[in-house]
Amino acid sequence: MKKSLMTAVLATAVLLAGCGDKTYEAKKINPQTDVCEICNMSIANEKYAGQIALKNGDYEMFDDLGCLMQYYTKMKKDDLGEAFIKDEASDEWLNVEKSVFVFDKSIPTPMSYGVIAFKDEAAAKQYVEKTDAGKIISFEDLKSFDWGA
Repeated sequence: MKKSLMTAVLATAVLLAGCGDKTYEAKKINPQTDVCEICNMSIANEKYAGQIALKNGDYEMFDDLGCLMQYYTKMKKDDLGEAFIKDEASDEWLNVEKSVFVFDKSIPTPMSYGVIAFKDEAAAKQYVEKTDAGKIISFEDLKSFDWGA
């Protein structure tokens, strides 16, 4: 009896451990095959690329943050694993929801949205000071941003 109970407790613990939060990682972009889910353009300039990892294991790719956000704001949040965008300063993948952004119409992004991402506010401020252009905006600002402007 004790052995059966111990086995059941151990099996339950293993199952519960597997139910924790799943971690997602950005995939490498393949410019020959990856196209933007919104505008269908190839992702030729990875510097501005974005992607969304879905909970079902699929990935949606984007050539510009504006395209990613148009998709993001219309998707069911239950389907979202994690969204990624390239860091302007380091070229590393960042979690979109934790990033800080700079907007200026003069910033040349693939679809001319003019929004780029940074890992933190200090990096974004440094970019604005260096280029003497741009406005720092948050992820919350992106949700209601006028992507057609």
